Amino acid sequence: MTLSTKTGPSVEPGNRLGPAQGTALLVGAVLGPGVLALPHLAAAAAGPAAILAWAALLGLSVPVAITFAALGARFPDGGGVAAFTARAFGPRMAAVVGWWFFAAVPVGVLAGVLIGGDYVASAVGLGHRSAVAVAIGLLVAAFVTNHGGLRVSGRVQLVLVGALVLLLAAAIVAAGPALRPANFTPFAPHGGFGVVHAVGVLFFAFSGWEAASHLSAEFADPRRSLPRATALTLLIVGVLYVGLAVTVTGVLGDRAAASPAPLALLLQEEVGGTARILTGTVAVLLSFVAVNTYIAGGARLGAALARDGALPAPLARGSAAGRVPHRSLLLLAALTALVAAVAVPYGPDLDVLMRVTAACLAAVTLAGMAAAVRLAPRDGRGRTLAAAATAFTALVLLSCGIYLLVPAILAAAVLVTWWRGVETGRRR
Repeated sequence: MTLSTKTGPSVEPGNRLGPAQGTALLVGAVLGPGVLALPHLAAAAAGPAAILAWAALLGLSVPVAITFAALGARFPDGGGVAAFTARAFGPRMAAVVGWWFFAAVPVGVLAGVLIGGDYVASAVGLGHRSAVAVAIGLLVAAFVTNHGGLRVSGRVQLVLVGALVLLLAAAIVAAGPALRPANFTPFAPHGGFGVVHAVGVLFFAFSGWEAASHLSAEFADPRRSLPRATALTLLIVGVLYVGLAVTVTGVLGDRAAASPAPLALLLQEEVGGTARILTGTVAVLLSFVAVNTYIAGGARLGAALARDGALPAPLARGSAAGRVPHRSLLLLAALTALVAAVAVPYGPDLDVLMRVTAACLAAVTLAGMAAAVRLAPRDGRGRTLAAAATAFTALVLLSCGIYLLVPAILAAAVLVTWWRGVETGRRR
């Protein structure tokens, strides 16, 4: 395994992203289906104090987002964080980081569509089999859309994200008059540890910047468009996340922690009979836009890893910017199908799937931030910002607890594969 430190593949004409489509893909990566389930999990862990976890993660994710935007604008490459890590720490660490993200995609997208499927089935009164069918339909649609290239998936994403933002904003505004101060007491029934626990699970809702880093080379003008898209995404996501956290707690009270579908309850209280239709629509939109971005980023990472020797060489086809990495997409589809075949009938619940994904993505983010510290000019503010982001991500990573075993095992597998390759080369 000889991952190169070369980034910036040759540019091919065709599917390139402008600021609007880029913003839609970034919003989709961060504002995913976690919004449907995570308010319940966070409220169960910390009570009303979960709002602190939401706000803290939002504020502390700003340096992470800005740092990833700066790296992507400076070193646009389909390898994303793996490419940045290669420049800073060499090929072995880059291969580890690449495998962390690539392995997280099948688990994460499955968790995302299962959340959406459960919401849709619940909204229209269907059972578990129907929820799984909806989830599979969302996966198939996302993979098919990505095989059409970013020209197709970017335009679809732009329309869907616009509709989603309008729906969620309308729900927040409509719920405002129903807030009750009594629902915020007792504020921290589980103490500080509950807030820390909430941070660990909520990272799933704030990850996504690392997925977007794999799309940096797809922007027509990365140096200008990527930072602008990142700033607009931070504004949109910040308003929606904080607004939803406050309204879910203020309107539902204890029911936010008791119900696995707090957003559905919120919509039911505000719009009555049409809540089921709105809930199903929001669930489909949230699930699709997130899965669409992660598949797009994961496929381009797979092609870049193959290009640089960390995955089989045939997968490198389509690694140039503007091209569609069909073979890498097919591999992701096969891995996702395998994970689904095990997890759906026999495997862990959604909480476990989300925490496994969060642990891998937190590890990727930590590596990316550490790489930014090393690559940033010593006399610039970017270095200080990256150092702050590194410290924040390290704390989030520690909150993942036992699930850190997953990225640790993946790292060991990469290093063993590399060592065997070196020994084989020596014997030859």
